Amino acid sequence: MGQTTNQTAVTPMLTTSEVAVILNVHINTVRRWSNQGTLRSYQLGPRGDRRFRREDIDAFLSGHQSRGNGVHPADELEEETL
Repeated sequence: MGQTTNQTAVTPMLTTSEVAVILNVHINTVRRWSNQGTLRSYQLGPRGDRRFRREDIDAFLSGHQSRGNGVHPADELEEETL
């Protein structure tokens, strides 16, 4: 009758493709940033599919936009890897 359940809200995770669209970069760039630890990701399942939290993407963007130099974060990171 009066059952209480502890349900935690599950936030939808973003795929690598979705993150690439949000950041306006190629999907391989998202994978590379994930491998380098530049962009936080979570690997799921036996195949190791990557998923990203929207909060982590927002933090990534705000960290790179706060420099205020007018350069897109993706351009800036591409230059750093050269």
